[in-house]
Amino acid sequence: MKKNAFKAALQAGESQVGTWLSMGHLTATRVMARTGFPYLTVDMEHSPIDWSDAGALFGAIADAGCVPLARVPAGKHDHIKRVLDAGAYGVIVPMVESIEDAKYCIAAAKYPPQGIRSIGGTLHALNFDGPTGDYYKYANNEVAVILQIESPKGIACVEEMAKLPGLDCLFVGTNDLRAQMRHPDGSDPGAEEYEAGLQKILKAGKDAKCPVGLFVMTPDEAKKRIEEGWQMIGLGSELRMMVAQAQKLVEELGLTGGRKDIARY
Repeated sequence: MKKNAFKAALQAGESQVGTWLSMGHLTATRVMARTGFPYLTVDMEHSPIDWSDAGALFGAIADAGCVPLARVPAGKHDHIKRVLDAGAYGVIVPMVESIEDAKYCIAAAKYPPQGIRSIGGTLHALNFDGPTGDYYKYANNEVAVILQIESPKGIACVEEMAKLPGLDCLFVGTNDLRAQMRHPDGSDPGAEEYEAGLQKILKAGKDAKCPVGLFVMTPDEAKKRIEEGWQMIGLGSELRMMVAQAQKLVEELGLTGGRKDIARY
């Protein structure tokens, strides 16, 4: 049975830079899995990727020697169980705002006696390239559990959350965190206020020896955050990369036809 190289790297203190998949396209995923990213996250929270398509994407990523992760729509037992049974090597749970939520999500990803995940499925063992019995035996050690901190409520309990057994990484949803930190008048938090929130999460992770991660949009920002100690870096998405390159070519050629109202993804 394969080891989860992504999880092993985090445990060893190494950084892992991957990207998000939001298109749900099998050919694009097969290509992206061979570009050199150590992990790819299939985003089922903010994209129309369905369960069947997700299972095919997990398999394509794993077969290419890359690590497939899944961001579920919500921290529900059935969501977590289903992506893991479909062959994801790890689960990313959005909007975790309490210790109770965190414990529940961790338990949902673990077989008894450590958790409440039920037995079943075939694609998980297939993607780990081993017999089903071995998967059931070793899955609790190999599956990565990543919880997203995306609000002031999450930040308020981050020190305790970072110490929970079975948690592999705390990951910041930067766009949502900034939105959730808006002031009563609707204005965005200042740069210093927002950065202070990030640094509190980073410190909590370091103190508890729990890896932390966040989204970035540029390689320079990724390098900066890695130097600070962030380990799991999400660099944009395959859709954003496609659009950005297309816009660059359009600008270089001075093309004026067609619409240009796709700002960012």
